[in-house]
Amino acid sequence: MLDDELLCAGWKGVDPERLARIVSELERGFAALAGVERGVSIFGSARTPADHPTYVLARETAACLGRAGFAVITGGGPGIMEAANRGARDTGALSIGLNIDLPYEQRLNDYVDLGLNFRYFFVRKLLFVRYAQAFVIFPGGFGTLDEMFEALTLMQTGRIRHFPLILVGSGRWAALLDWIRGDLVTNGLIGALDPDLIQVTEDPREVCSIVEAACRRQQQRYGGNGIADEL
Repeated sequence: MLDDELLCAGWKGVDPERLARIVSELERGFAALAGVERGVSIFGSARTPADHPTYVLARETAACLGRAGFAVITGGGPGIMEAANRGARDTGALSIGLNIDLPYEQRLNDYVDLGLNFRYFFVRKLLFVRYAQAFVIFPGGFGTLDEMFEALTLMQTGRIRHFPLILVGSGRWAALLDWIRGDLVTNGLIGALDPDLIQVTEDPREVCSIVEAACRRQQQRYGGNGIADEL
């Protein structure tokens, strides 16, 4: 039974089997990624073809991060996820795919070195944040925007340390950023400085520079690897 079917049926009881599956996914994810000390989560559309300029840009960006010593973490699927995993593979960096079980099949792409499958979105999303020192986001659909706004909310509310959230492709994000600044800020729905949590670039080298500088600041301030632990 799907989650929404349980809700519609008025189901409110304790479900030991479901709880056990959730705990199992968390334990498996933490164990598999425990050795990731420098990771960057990359998001974008599953529908972007390999000959699209954004695919090429995502591959170049991931390769730059890989050469800088970062593992690349994606949703493990096609499109931008494949491009990022491919870029990591190009440089010998660890290429991680956190796949989600969906009603339609989404298999792990061929460029994943460490792949995990998840039933629960929230477990997967936790791992994207827990093992990342930055989010790099390419144009995508609802899933991409969900990951973006979840990270912004966690930083805005102080649930995690601030880390770079970088939108790649300034022309593709202009309308969204105008709405955030022109509507949300103007109407007092978010703070005047909240849009500063977002950085925008079209240059893979600038992405790497931003991430490396932030990593150094986190290490100096908190020690360890600077990963965005929950406060």
